[in-house]
Amino acid sequence: METADVAALSTTQLRGLASAQVAGLTTAQVANLGTAQITGLASTQVQGLSTAQVAALTTAQMAGFGTGQVNALSSTQVAALSTAQLAQFTATQVAGISTAGLRGVTTAQLVALSTTQVAGLTTGQVASLATAQLAAMETADVAALSTTQLRAFSTAQIATLTTAQVVALTSTQIPALTTNQMVGFRTTQVAALTTAQVAALETADIVALTSTQTAAFTTAQLGAMSSAQLNALFL
Repeated sequence: METADVAALSTTQLRGLASAQVAGLTTAQVANLGTAQITGLASTQVQGLSTAQVAALTTAQMAGFGTGQVNALSSTQVAALSTAQLAQFTATQVAGISTAGLRGVTTAQLVALSTTQVAGLTTGQVASLATAQLAAMETADVAALSTTQLRAFSTAQIATLTTAQVVALTSTQIPALTTNQMVGFRTTQVAALTTAQVAALETADIVALTSTQTAAFTTAQLGAMSSAQLNALFL
């Protein structure tokens, strides 16, 4: 079947093809499908696409993916997407990527995500980010995380944040951290906190810090603490 003939198929006809038949389409045939045809693909058909077919999708076609179709993408298929393709996803589409699919996101793809796309991640997705993925997250993206997203990080994930990422946390994000998350801070992370961030620490979090963590505070940081924070520090 010629590419023009495939492009002429109605959404009903295309949806009627077996997954194996869709998987048998050439990359040229896939790239020639219309946006309406892409939108009409069943989740099982999307799952059957090869990495070569996924890589052949145009940026315009990417915009036609529904959340159900995005959710059907495997980690291997997600990894096959170019940064240009992934950039076409709206925040809603990004939120539709399954946690299994999200494991396929490469560091290059993660860096390429816009702050709007990162802000669209669900708490489940945030909690599933691997160490390498977290390390690749740009400081602007870290600062754009909502307090709900930030609180979804495990203590292990918090501990893997770079000092630059920690410094990027806003004065709104710092007090939103749970006590367990604060206790998970490495001493280098504690020492990296700006005076503005230190001033935003909740007394309950300061009380929970270990002696090793409190010993990491610099004189400048101690000088930025309120009397209530200092009292909590030396309880």
